[in-house]
Amino acid sequence: MNLRTGFITFLFCVAFLVIIVNLYSIQFIKGSNFSAQNQKQNTLASGLDPIRGNIYVLDKNKTKIPVALNKEYPLVFAVPKEIGAEFENYATQLSTALGLDKNDLEKKLKKPNDLYELLIQKADQNQVNRVSSLNLKGIYVKKQFLRYYPFDGFASHVVGFVSSASDNDKNNNKNKDASTEVGRYGIEAGFNDVLAGKETKAGDDLVLTIDRNIQSQSEEILSRLVTGKQATGGTIIVQDPYSGRILAMASLPNFDPNNYSKSEIKSFLNPTVAAVYEPGSIFKIITMSIGIENGKITPDTKYNDLGSLTINGRKITNWDQKAHGLQTMTQVIEQSINTGSVFAEKQTGHDIFFNYLKKFGFSDLTGIELPSEVRGSLKSLIKGQDINFATASYGQGVAITPIELISGVSVIANGGNLMKPLILDSEKQEVVRRVISADTAKKVTNMMVSAVEKNFIAAIKNYSVAGKTGTAFIPDFKRGGYTEDVINSYVGFAPAYSPKFVVLIKLDKPAGAPLSGQTVVPAFKELAQFILNYYNVSPDKQ
Repeated sequence: MNLRTGFITFLFCVAFLVIIVNLYSIQFIKGSNFSAQNQKQNTLASGLDPIRGNIYVLDKNKTKIPVALNKEYPLVFAVPKEIGAEFENYATQLSTALGLDKNDLEKKLKKPNDLYELLIQKADQNQVNRVSSLNLKGIYVKKQFLRYYPFDGFASHVVGFVSSASDNDKNNNKNKDASTEVGRYGIEAGFNDVLAGKETKAGDDLVLTIDRNIQSQSEEILSRLVTGKQATGGTIIVQDPYSGRILAMASLPNFDPNNYSKSEIKSFLNPTVAAVYEPGSIFKIITMSIGIENGKITPDTKYNDLGSLTINGRKITNWDQKAHGLQTMTQVIEQSINTGSVFAEKQTGHDIFFNYLKKFGFSDLTGIELPSEVRGSLKSLIKGQDINFATASYGQGVAITPIELISGVSVIANGGNLMKPLILDSEKQEVVRRVISADTAKKVTNMMVSAVEKNFIAAIKNYSVAGKTGTAFIPDFKRGGYTEDVINSYVGFAPAYSPKFVVLIKLDKPAGAPLSGQTVVPAFKELAQFILNYYNVSPDKQ
């Protein structure tokens, strides 16, 4: 080998060695950085991975309608490490292009070692076009799948919403491969692990018992009712009394899960399961059920109403301030006489009354598959005075959730069984226990039908309708006693002797504290007529 050839060989070896060293540096030394960058960008910018399961509601033909699904959105993000000293210039340009605050952008971009900063999660096409035209190094647009709610606020308290996972969520999540987004409230939260999936396995779909059309009609009626009566809020629940399936569950104020950040946090909580209230005179049908079941009274038992009575130094009067004279228990329900309900409870006995309230489920969780359920409170009756039992007989001094109340009324509607309320279509119906006999249930139903026929506001031509009003004063939690504000409620079912549905309507603080007959009863009639027509239910009377 001559000198020239040897020198060339030497250069070739040196060059080869440099290449090897560079390859080693890229693969082993810098590889972790590239891997970290790629992993972080993929994790945070690739959307929900794995794909989150959809949530569906049904119609009467069992057709599935999606109310929560995944939609592809453009995402704009930055890699500050690639931007370096140009962050101020970038912030100025991006502020104009994206409509974002310049100072906020500078804070995000002024991170020399940062590999990922989200700028816009759901960018519109104009924003995408403007940022693309800037052609800025380190600014990227990527497609991702995010949660989308096609009907906006429809059944929002039931469905809930999805938001980015916090560090606390990740630390507390047993699934290490969990999505970077987490369900909040409603079904999204209660079944987050089921919907989110794991690793490469997509999340499972869920189908709710909610009927698309009954829910929509309920929401429309409730919206008009709350607005028209200048109320602070309200609730409608529709339940199949035989299966326990929830057909509608609507509350106001609600929220748009696509834009949940624009709503107050307190509006996210589902008041049908997570808030208690004093039900008022609706409770009289429960009091009558207990007395009749235990043979202490009958629908024809009579008493003399003097218009008021005093117990433990406290005076109880009737809502109309009248003395009605000799009345039967059926007439007590027809006219919603407070003193008559007190009489029925006294005849029944405190121990029996209290134990049967528990049997109706008013101090237990119903077990509905929705998060944050609370139980009702019967604390005032534990070692309570006679006055506590007297006021409880007409629904004041005890507090229950709307879901507990409609489940209790369904006991009367279905012939005596307490059913677990169902919200998932896949759930099997479950009898919790028998509470009253079929005979007692029919007798109380007769009393409720008579109340509708005598007061006629809720009556529907050619159908038997069972119903009961409730107007309850709202407690003053600061000073004790009660405020002048009321909650109006109405519960009813039809056809009365083979009901297709039970409806509960609750209206919070209507202006002027009107009676329920002026507010929720007409709303009940409208919704009941809709459901009867929707299911093509045959008339049961001439």
